Amino acid sequence: MTFPILAYDTELDLIHEECGIFAARGVDHASVLVALGIHALQHRGQEACGITSYDNGLFHSERHQGLVMERFTEQAVLDRLSGSMAIGHTRYSTSGAPTLRNVQPLYADVRGGGLAIAHNGNLTNARTLREHLVSQGTIFQSTSDSELIIQFTAKSEKATPQERFIDALQQIEGGYAIVAMSNEIMMAARDPLGIRPLVMGELDGGVVFASETCALDVIGARYLRDVTPGEVIFITDEGVDARRFAPEQPARPCAFEYIYFARPDSYMNGRSVYETRKRMGRRLAQECPADIDVVVPVPDSGMTSALGFAEEIGKPFDLGIIRSHFVGRTFIQPTQARRDLGVRRKHAANTSVLAGKRVLLIDDSIVRGTTSRKIVQMVRDAGAKEVHFRSACPPIKFPDFYGIDMPLREELMASSHDTETMRQHLGADSLGFLSVEGLYWAVCYEARNNETPQLADHYFTGDYPTRLVDMTRSQSSKDQQLSFLVEA
Repeated sequence: MTFPILAYDTELDLIHEECGIFAARGVDHASVLVALGIHALQHRGQEACGITSYDNGLFHSERHQGLVMERFTEQAVLDRLSGSMAIGHTRYSTSGAPTLRNVQPLYADVRGGGLAIAHNGNLTNARTLREHLVSQGTIFQSTSDSELIIQFTAKSEKATPQERFIDALQQIEGGYAIVAMSNEIMMAARDPLGIRPLVMGELDGGVVFASETCALDVIGARYLRDVTPGEVIFITDEGVDARRFAPEQPARPCAFEYIYFARPDSYMNGRSVYETRKRMGRRLAQECPADIDVVVPVPDSGMTSALGFAEEIGKPFDLGIIRSHFVGRTFIQPTQARRDLGVRRKHAANTSVLAGKRVLLIDDSIVRGTTSRKIVQMVRDAGAKEVHFRSACPPIKFPDFYGIDMPLREELMASSHDTETMRQHLGADSLGFLSVEGLYWAVCYEARNNETPQLADHYFTGDYPTRLVDMTRSQSSKDQQLSFLVEA
């Protein structure tokens, strides 16, 4: 991603994952399939998109700011991306306005030909590695941590492109899924803990990779399997060559993929996201019941959990809040008065459902609480007799460093407030959260032989699955500065 690593939608109190990636090899008009694939992954990033193709020794690239279908619908654009191998990327920027030099796929000429790469996730030792390379005279063309993979591949003294790519993977840390191309070779890799998702499919004898299975479905590809954590796969004319680049260890897939990020029609690590979210709602109803008349989701991410909640308690599910799908960040204004209109521009109360009712609102999560508070008030203004609020995930107490932009810990509402204090702040009649145990019950219901997988659940528990090299260095630097000031 980019430096610094924080980009948070302060107006609508949203968290975003950074990217979606897609790749195809051995198919006619690969760039067309990649355009369709990253369009299906548009929910993972809406600010920039790009496609790079390979054809007869030449790489062709188109990178743009904006949505996929705004940039890759013209046949002339796709005609410039010729070849039977291509990779694509859709991006949510991590700091301020996106710049073209950070739009992926990134490309460089390296020993043996070219190298293009598209990356979803975040490297937790990126700043340390970058400073080391810069001190040696390395020149960077972007502020993206993804470029580190290109730099280390280029610097490797290993004999083959495959070995050089593995050499680079063994120097990075964090959560990531990567698709890349060198001359004639398609490459795909997933971090050793499987924090970020990546799946493999087949279409007409060719191979495709995607962040989610929904992108396979849209092009008619057949799902083969998930890329195994710590695995790198090379696709050549000779076939598929799968290797491990890191020792095998228990996987820690991202909990938020199930809660929020993935499309409901996707499967994550073999589990239906839709069914998982419904189970979250059912368990939430068991843990945090309320005497209400109607269950109302905060659209769109609260929809499926609200269905499960309503089914569990036998109460109506209804659309008491209507979302406008035509409000984008482009229209965000800098003044506070304009910010206060943000929720009402995106959400509108459906008075016919809410008036005179005891309403239970369900959202996927509560971050800072600013949007939740405005929605509660909007529902009251629409005539609701009572307004109860439920979160379909546990309280978010810790920030993420693996590719999700999120406020600092002190800005997370649950990090320093108990449930009652948060209820008062939101203005709700009651407030409840799904427990961590309930989350595991919902996600791991298909676990076999009593083998319950461990999730990357650090947002709720503080149990980070990897060491945080850059964060540790930053904290050490702060401690040293504080010590100096005390001594002075």
